[in-house]
Amino acid sequence: MDAAALTSWLTLQAVDGVGDRTLLKLVQIFGSPEAVLAAGVDELVQAGCSAELAVSVRRDPEPGIRREIDWQVKAAERLKIQVLTLFDPSYPARLRTIPDPPPVLYVSGVLSAQDDVAVAIVGGRRATPSGRAVTEEIAKELAGGGVTIVSGLARGIDAAAHRGALAGKGRTIAVLGCGIDRTYPPEHQQLRRTIEEHGAVISELPIGASPLSHHFPRRNRIISGLSIGVLVSEAAKDSGSLITAKLALEQGRDVFAVPGPVKEEACRGSNGLIKEGAKLIERAQDILDEILPQLDARLRAALPSGAGLSAPREALRKEDAVVYETLSYDARSIDAIIETTGLSPAQVSASLLSLELSGHVRQLPGQQYMRL
Repeated sequence: MDAAALTSWLTLQAVDGVGDRTLLKLVQIFGSPEAVLAAGVDELVQAGCSAELAVSVRRDPEPGIRREIDWQVKAAERLKIQVLTLFDPSYPARLRTIPDPPPVLYVSGVLSAQDDVAVAIVGGRRATPSGRAVTEEIAKELAGGGVTIVSGLARGIDAAAHRGALAGKGRTIAVLGCGIDRTYPPEHQQLRRTIEEHGAVISELPIGASPLSHHFPRRNRIISGLSIGVLVSEAAKDSGSLITAKLALEQGRDVFAVPGPVKEEACRGSNGLIKEGAKLIERAQDILDEILPQLDARLRAALPSGAGLSAPREALRKEDAVVYETLSYDARSIDAIIETTGLSPAQVSASLLSLELSGHVRQLPGQQYMRL
């Protein structure tokens, strides 16, 4: 979008009383924001505006607002930010179908047609090591199967989802609750740069917008709107991830949840979703089994050959199999494994190393292990 067009969009967006739906309705009627701004009061009233709103549209922006718009346009050019509107062919097709799509999207990185096959993964910011590991593993397998992973760049589960997608050499999209020129939380700056190299970072908020609390519930509708389904992993009862799940249901998306320990407060929200009918997910294949039948022939053809097929695991040595069977998706200490198996510490350590190298288990901090 050139500077003049962006200026017109931002000018119309800045009119007091012009919300997203009114903005889109007027642009559809008149053909462009420039035409809306040039329309007479009578024409605007005939298009459904109140007389007061029509006068506001016709009024030139106050100097402070004009300076802010000019700054944003120059910032977009300086930062090489791509700006998409709902009427652009490259606007995400799935997001276009939600009841309240953002009229304007700011994009760094590159959106791709491959992103039509996307799954959102969200969850708690204070996730446990095992919760992050399970999430990362699921995201890695989905991304390796050609599924784009969408999340919010937050601490905990969101970051694990993005990292898993990158580890799977797939695509991932981060949706911000602040302006596209900011990174929140700030310690994810390097993660954000890597996401931009292998996907995109997007925001509907103006350049320079701070990460205010009321921005995030609105951000969540974009996360779910970009996706076929939403996976909630390790979310507490008051988690914002449950807002994303609710929005997903309203948008007609699937809702999935990773089960957690019944006594774990951090899992009460995600466990509650399963009680309410969300599909229980233990591995990436469970999600693929649900979403692949929903894809048309074009999208199926775009996926890597064999996507959705579980790769057979190599047969394990006897001692390795004994150790593997004692593990679960909850972390266990090496002492507990030794006690359960009856094997010597040396045997257990050797088996755990072998299982880790073959991708069957993962070591967590504190000599804790979980199966994959």
